[in-house]
Amino acid sequence: MTVIKAALLGFGTVGEGLYEAIQTHQQQLQALLGAEVQVAGVLIQDPYKKRNIAENVLVTTDFEEILRIPDLQVVFEAIVGEDPSYQYVNRAIERGCDVITANKVMFARHGEELLTKAKKHRVKIGYEATVAGGVPIIRTIAQQLQVNKIERIQAIVNGTSNFILSEMRKKQISFEEALETAQKLGYAEADPANDIEGFDAFYKLMIVSRLAFGIQPAWNDVKVEGISSLSLKEIEEAGKLNQRFKHVAEVANVDGKIQASVQLVITDSDHPLYNVEGVDNALVIQSSLAGTIAVQGPGAGSRPTASAMIEDFAYIFQNKKAALALT
Repeated sequence: MTVIKAALLGFGTVGEGLYEAIQTHQQQLQALLGAEVQVAGVLIQDPYKKRNIAENVLVTTDFEEILRIPDLQVVFEAIVGEDPSYQYVNRAIERGCDVITANKVMFARHGEELLTKAKKHRVKIGYEATVAGGVPIIRTIAQQLQVNKIERIQAIVNGTSNFILSEMRKKQISFEEALETAQKLGYAEADPANDIEGFDAFYKLMIVSRLAFGIQPAWNDVKVEGISSLSLKEIEEAGKLNQRFKHVAEVANVDGKIQASVQLVITDSDHPLYNVEGVDNALVIQSSLAGTIAVQGPGAGSRPTASAMIEDFAYIFQNKKAALALT
């Protein structure tokens, strides 16, 4: 059987989840692609940490060794932060590899440039996992709304913040108590600033803006507000009116100008984001032909992110297989 050789960059929560997904879903992948998907190499940071990786897989701290893997076809990038991820993705594209990334910071800053470079080198970049875990937001916009004119997008794209707000309201507990629960369950990092102060949602919103409107607003013009200042009393007062606080990322075309924000919004029961609870993410699109479209699903954790990455991979290689069949 034909073999598709893959490399994983990073073996943290997402990387490990992706590795496991490739192993456990090998039968489905082979049926779809007519090929065995073989993880040939894994780039790690700590060489002394014990990992559950097969002995025949190259495990290295040296990216050059990854690039030297014979017949390498795809690189899954799951490293936190802008650098060295940006350099690695550039090199992988130059090597002729397709790239699947979950790195929202890196892709928010460099996505347009990398997509142009990938086109030049005749490879593809999958970036569904940069925005909302297992929720197919990127594919919905890119493939299902090609003719529709998108007017406004409102979204919950950070499962950690959404979980905290849900816990505060349901259990009548403080922000600090809800955050501690989120950390215990693995939904929040030891340093949760990116999530609770809105930066994670901001980067994701910039990726969506570029895809939906072809442009990002000036980053300094975007209002970014977190949730840490919200009190239980405010949540209780809203509840008396049957209202709920949601941490909403919004981007819209207003009279030809792209405007965006990440902030707390009070929603009524008729708002499409009102019932989005826990770690779920959701996107509401207002479009010219289809009207209002809503997509919802799990947005936090290794499995939803791994799902988005493996689906991107399958889509790219299915299209390659179809193209070869026509030649």
